[in-house]
Order: sequence, then structure tokens, then C-alpha cells
Amino acid sequence: MPKNSKVTQREHSSEHVTESVADLLAHQEPVDYKRSVLNVTGEAWDKQKEGEEELDAENRPAWNSKLQYILAQIGYSVGLGNVWRFPYLCQKNGGGAYLVPYLVLLIIIGLPLFFLELAVGQRIRRGSIGVWNYICPRLGGIGYASCLVCFFVGLYYNVIIGWSIFYFFKSFQYPLPWSECPLVKNGSVAVVETECERSSATTYFWYRETLDISNSISESGGLNWKMTLCLLVAWSLVGLAMIKGIQSSGKVMYFSSLFPYLVLVCFLVRGLLLRGAVDGIMHMFTPKLDKMLDPQVWREAATQVFFALGLGFGGVIAFSSYNKQDNNCHFDATLVSFINFFTSVLATLVVFAVLGFKANIMNEKCVVENAEKILGYLNTNVLSHDLIPPHVNFSHLTAKDYNEMYRVIMTVKEGHFKELGLDACLLEDELNKSVQGTGLAFIAFTEAMTHFPASPFWSVMFFLMLINLGLGSMIGTMSGITTPIIDTFKVRKEVFTVGCCIFAFVVGLIFVQRSGNYFVTMFDDYSATLPLTVVVILENIAVAWIYGTKKFMQELTEMLGFRPYQFYYYTWKYVSPICMAVLMTASIIQLGVSPPGYSAWIREEAAEKFLFYPTWAMAILISLIILASLPLPLVFILRQFHLVSDGSNALSVTYKKGRMMKDISNLEDNDETRFILSKVPSETPSPMPTHRSYLGPGSNSPMEMSSAPNGRYGSGYLLASTPESEL
Repeated sequence: MPKNSKVTQREHSSEHVTESVADLLAHQEPVDYKRSVLNVTGEAWDKQKEGEEELDAENRPAWNSKLQYILAQIGYSVGLGNVWRFPYLCQKNGGGAYLVPYLVLLIIIGLPLFFLELAVGQRIRRGSIGVWNYICPRLGGIGYASCLVCFFVGLYYNVIIGWSIFYFFKSFQYPLPWSECPLVKNGSVAVVETECERSSATTYFWYRETLDISNSISESGGLNWKMTLCLLVAWSLVGLAMIKGIQSSGKVMYFSSLFPYLVLVCFLVRGLLLRGAVDGIMHMFTPKLDKMLDPQVWREAATQVFFALGLGFGGVIAFSSYNKQDNNCHFDATLVSFINFFTSVLATLVVFAVLGFKANIMNEKCVVENAEKILGYLNTNVLSHDLIPPHVNFSHLTAKDYNEMYRVIMTVKEGHFKELGLDACLLEDELNKSVQGTGLAFIAFTEAMTHFPASPFWSVMFFLMLINLGLGSMIGTMSGITTPIIDTFKVRKEVFTVGCCIFAFVVGLIFVQRSGNYFVTMFDDYSATLPLTVVVILENIAVAWIYGTKKFMQELTEMLGFRPYQFYYYTWKYVSPICMAVLMTASIIQLGVSPPGYSAWIREEAAEKFLFYPTWAMAILISLIILASLPLPLVFILRQFHLVSDGSNALSVTYKKGRMMKDISNLEDNDETRFILSKVPSETPSPMPTHRSYLGPGSNSPMEMSSAPNGRYGSGYLLASTPESEL
């Protein structure tokens, strides 16, 4: 206490004390508790660092509008999986019946956990590292694990954007380059490329022209320079969108989030006008109710819900941390969750309308080819003309006429039917050929578009949509890395973003060698699923069981202005942790039961073949899972045994004379004692949750901390009950 202070003067004076506590504090010099005896962290006072931290708290970026924020969350959660994963799962798991388990799990797992991440990000206003350091320092590894998983996913996800960029530029020509097999010179004769003839034009273009793929993961084959250049363009786009943080990425989201919906609606209208589109949609929505009792269907639905909303990556927390404290994040969670669901349904309608059209085209082609075989057998007297129904006209042969003729021949020639080599040519068989991922986007869908009128236009639109879907998800994924790192380590935003993109591009070269597609498959299957499931379970436990569901609900009530439904209390505390634990167990069992392998394209056979990973690839696979999960036990051990600081006291806790005057000017008489004893006056509720200081090595007793409004983020004053002898 300064010697000229009023308190010191009173100690040597016999005058009666008549001034109030407010008067004393108003005349007192500003006190910084990092330099006082109240500093329990043992941290050396750094004036420059303190100024930077306070400035950071005062000037944290914010969204320009609510619309910009909603579009950012939609752009992040609605990604490539909605277009090429959800339709496949819908087709595989019972058509319309699959929507029931998906919607149930979206409500009891997806929505509550999505709301939880939005709430903690908005409440604490930090990235994933800062949020989990604050809520439970010993589980601070959650934030670091999220960053690692985001990095792994971003590495291969941007490769897919690179593939889309390649197809986008190749679409500006007529006919489309994947519409016909190329011809090769064999002496003076031009013949069709053997690999293409034995597969299809679109399959050949994907595996040979685009990827120039090797026969196995062990055959590197060197870099594919076309894909390397496309990957460089993809990382340049991400870097430019991210370089200014949400100031730049927020503007990009206006286009990247809305444009895919425009394309999907255009494709739906065009698709419904195509012959056979109704067959595809009817096939999709015909429910197979027995599938609803299959546990595998529920497991795949839960996994899709989990990844569709981007839970555990840190992007949701990062985006919500730039919100105002009083933003209604419950409305945001509900809106984004159901927009995500309806987008998946819209994309499924588009996919099955187009695949229904393709199935009709392929079925007609099958009928023509087999009719030619039958005519050949009739001309060589292998088959009798009496077997052909009189109304059948080979010049205008319909699928119905062919099926009737096929059944007659099969009945009469039962013993030698297989030798004829005739196909049934059933539309149902074509519709049941399930495709997903790159097989859907770069083979099945591209093949269907070759039959569209003005096919280059639709191809340009489709791949531009894929680029925008990928870019929106990549911005959210990269925000899951940049926001917590910049918040925690105070690095320059522009420098870190550019450095991160350059480093990711260099590491990502592994995915653009000729065997790169096999590494994409490995990372997609194993780098994120298990670690992210563990991360989300620990997030749920940290809030519901360690921080306390009742306390969290009370703070949400203060923040939102209304109390969230009791539904969230029970889902956070019981339902979601149990469901996620079951999902994690099922994922581990699935990993153990399914042999780790990949589908390799064998050039000589012009076909896919399942191969097991070699030993060195298995080592990489296991290392990915371990490395992504390692921060969780490592941070817990280091903080449990006080080997490192908890990282929760990142914000300097100071007050200034002007602010103290403002805050105490309206104190009532009965509030002065509460103010001194660390009780916040009722008139100034805290916008931040009560901070629970983690005591470092050698600490004997906890200090009571309170927070009062201080600047933009309510970084409160650190006040404590101290012995009178220290005044």
C-alpha cells in the first residue's frame, strides 16, 4: 500500500473514519494484482504481455452480421459428405427407413452436442484450446487433439478440392473428355485403349488421366504434376480465404455457402425432367423396414450425424467464439442442425434422380447389346425363331419385351443357358449398384452428365459446387487450428495462416503421388473417427460431470436470458455420453473385425481389387490414431502432477481507476461489504462463468475469485479476502 494512501494515513491518525469503502477505492491508485501479494500463479509480471492480452480481449474480431455467422456454420457443417456419403448410406440402409434412425440420433446426440460446443465457444470466447483449459485444465488436451485431427483431415480434404478443380477446368470443352474412350495408334490402325475398353470411359479418365494411379500403395510412382498444381491452387484458395481471419473468410462464406444450394436446386429441377428420374427417387424412398432393427444401420447413422455437424473438430467452437455474449446460440444450433439434415435429403433427391436417369440409359444399353447377341444366335440357328414372341420387334425393342424374351429362352435352354452369356438387364439391378465418395462424384455422376443436353455447363456447375462445399468445410477445419493457436500463443494471424498452408501443402505432397489416392483412403478411414469420438466424449464429460450440468445450465440462463429445456440437461448428463460410448465401442469393434485394407486399381485387369496394407502402412495407420489421441493423456499427466501450468489464467486480471470508478459508482451501502468480500453486486451480473483457478505446485488454499464487467469480454477484477495486516 502506498505511504500516501488514505488507508495508511488513517493507521497513524485518531480521526473517526467516516469515508465509505467506495470513497477509499475511488482515491486509490490503480492496482495490478500480478504485482501484488494476490498473485498466486507465481507468474512474473510482464507489462508488455499484460498490455497485449488486454488489447486482445478488447479487440477480438466479431462477425459483421448474424447472417454471416449462420452461413459460416452452415458452410462448415454442410460438406462433401452430404452429397456423396449420405445418399449412399440411405440407399444401403433401407432407403426411406434410414431417415428415421438418422433423425432420432440427430435429436438425441447431434443437436445437444452441437449446442454444447456453440455455448462454450460463445461463453468463454476462445478457441478449443482456451475453452477446455478454462473448463477443466486437466482435460486441456482436448483442444490440442482437436487441432491435430483438423490438421490430418485438412491434409487430405484439400486434395479432394484439388481433384474437383482439375475436373472443373476439364469441363470447358465439348464433348467432355470422359465421354469417350481414347484411341491409341497400333501401327497404322487406331484402336480403343484396352484399359478403357475393359472398364468405362469415366472410370478410365478418373484412374488413368486424373490420378495416373499405381497398382498398390507400395508403388509410389513419383509425383503426379497435374494434381500437384491443383493442390497448390487449392491451398492458395484456402490461404486467401483465411488470411484475415473471419474478416476475409466471412465474406467468402456468402458465396461458398449459398452457391451449392443454387446448384442443387437447378440439378433437382433438371433431374426431375429426365427420363427415369422418378424410378431413382422411388427406389430411394421405398422403405425397407427390416433394416431399422439392424444395429449396423444405427451405428452408421450415428457416425454420419457426428461428422455431418463437425463435432469435435474445434471449428464450431472457433466460429461461435466471435459471437456476442447475448447471441441466441440455442436457435443457431437448432437451425444449422436441421438445415444440415434437409440439405442431405435435397442432395439425396438430386443424386437418385440423376442415378435413375443413368440406370435407364445403362439398362437400355444392356438391352441393345444382348438383343444383338440373340440375333446372332438366331442367324446361326443356336436359337429357334419359335422362342421369340410374335409381338417383339428388334428394331424397337423395349426393356419389357426383352425381359419376356429372356425368361422364355432361360426356361427352354435351362441346361445350356449360361453358355449363351445373356444378361437379365433389370433396372433394379442398376439402381442397386451403390456408389459413394469419389466413385459417386467422379465416376457415376460424371457418366450421367455426359448424357445431359449441354453437358459441359452442368459439369462446370457440379464441380464448382464441389469446390465451394469443400472450401466452406476447409475454412471451418482450418479455423479449428488457427483460432486456438493464435488465441493461446499470440502469434501473428497472417504469418501463422500462410505458414500453416505452406507446411500443409508440403506434407500433402504424399497425396498427389501416383499412389496418393490410397493414402487419402487411409487418412479418411482412420485418422479422425476414433480420436474424434474420444474427444467429443471427453467434451461432454468435462461440461456435464466435471464443470457441472446445473452450473452450466445456470450460466446459459444468464447468457441467453432464458433457461434451456430440461431435455438438454438429461441428454448432456446421461443420454449423449452413453450413446457416444456405445458408438466408440462399436467403432473399435469395427476396426478389429474389418481387415485394414484398401481398394486398389489394377491396370492390367482394369478392375478394383481389395488389398491389405503392408506392415509399414499399418505402422503409419496406427501412428495416426495414437498421435491424434496423444495430447489427451499427456496433458492430463503433466497437469495432474503439476509439471506444467494449467494454462487457465491466460488473461491478465487487472483493474484501472476509471473502470473501478464506473463500476462502484452505483454501489448501495449494503453492497460495499459484498464487494470487498468478492461478492458481485446483483446489479452487475457476470457475462463470464466464474473462473476456478487451478492451483499450481505449493499452493495451500484456494482463492475466491469473482468477475465483474471489465471491458468488452467481462474480464473481471481479482479480489480476495486477505488478512487485515496486509492492508
